[in-house]
Amino acid sequence: MPARIDATLYTDPGCPWAYSALPALRVLEWRYDASLRWRLVVIGLAETSDQYVARGYTTADRAVGWTDFRDRFGMPFAPAPKARVSATARACRAIVAARILAPGSEWAVLRALQLANFTSPLLLDDDDGLRGVLAGVPGVDAGAVVARLDAPDVSEAYERDRAEARTAAGSPTELQGKTATTDGPVRYTAPSVVFTRDGRSLEAGGWQTIEAYDVLVANLAPDIDRRDAPDGVAPLLERFPEGLTTQEVAALLVRGNDAPDREAAERLLVRAVGDGIATRAPLGGDALWRPAG
Repeated sequence: MPARIDATLYTDPGCPWAYSALPALRVLEWRYDASLRWRLVVIGLAETSDQYVARGYTTADRAVGWTDFRDRFGMPFAPAPKARVSATARACRAIVAARILAPGSEWAVLRALQLANFTSPLLLDDDDGLRGVLAGVPGVDAGAVVARLDAPDVSEAYERDRAEARTAAGSPTELQGKTATTDGPVRYTAPSVVFTRDGRSLEAGGWQTIEAYDVLVANLAPDIDRRDAPDGVAPLLERFPEGLTTQEVAALLVRGNDAPDREAAERLLVRAVGDGIATRAPLGGDALWRPAG
């Protein structure tokens, strides 16, 4: 099916809100598939770590804060203080560089950086660390990406993303109090999504529930197909071969407005491993589940 709605995601690999919204975004992908044509815009939350230090951020505070996100939203975290506070600009540049070198790969790079940032000692402004994470992303030349972080075309595209992310003044997102002005202009917070069809746009600013996303999509395009939740985990593993966390699977199995049942999802996944359907890789106190073979 041709794309029917354009969806622009404003996000940053260092934002725990954006990371915690991944289950809802996976549900959108499952329900509407090719009917949504996604575009990724990086925010660039901080150019240097000094910006965070000046605001009073510490590694311990961040680690403690992550436990709240883990307990509230269920994504995997490894809440241990890192070696130092780090900025996100280099990681955002890596996403942009991947987009230029291999269009479409920016999504896999974003996900890899998010998972590594919140479940490992990775510093998002350390080039060697970025190279190490991206080396594990299929289809991405990690060395080439890191080598181009400061290339003129990457810098131009990155600044263009940053500028677009800072155009939220007067928007519905600002009305909801889901914007920020930490570096001057009113910007979208992560993970804001703007859905557009036939010149009409609807915004889901900042962190939102899947119900909010679903209502916007339904109102923009009530004529598109909507896929129900599957009866088991096998179709999900086939659709997302790069792997899913337990909370993502729990969200994908929800029917109607029921709450995700994480324990039931984990039991299904464990049985899938036993049946040779899935594999389990430990990840920050949880796991990443992939199709076997």
